[in-house]
Amino acid sequence: MPNLTALLTQPDTLIAIVGATDTPGKFGGIIYRDLKAKGFKVVPVNPKRKTVANDQAYASLAELPERPSLVNFVVSPEDTLAVLQQCLDLELMNVWLQPGTANASVLQFLQAHRFNYLSACIMVATANFFRKKT
Repeated sequence: MPNLTALLTQPDTLIAIVGATDTPGKFGGIIYRDLKAKGFKVVPVNPKRKTVANDQAYASLAELPERPSLVNFVVSPEDTLAVLQQCLDLELMNVWLQPGTANASVLQFLQAHRFNYLSACIMVATANFFRKKT
């Protein structure tokens, strides 16, 4: 399984942000904009939004036009568990959990299905990453 932090160094890595939003102060928006400003390829996933930061948002992972390399979660543990089932169905096994997105059930699901996962703040992990925008 690939090292998730190492995936961030790959120029073709696409990160799906589950819970991306335009709601001021929400981490889903803060993280989306932070990664985008650093030059990462990001795509918003939120069934309640048509756009995020003027980018088309998608209601589910299945609707994405391109397969993400990594799925980042910025939602409640209950929503995380539901979307993890989508990840499993789509064979998207690289997931990054923001603080507050996991509980015992989420961790049990991840381990039972052999996900490649990391639970940490992706903004901290990418603090020194700045990609050249093309």
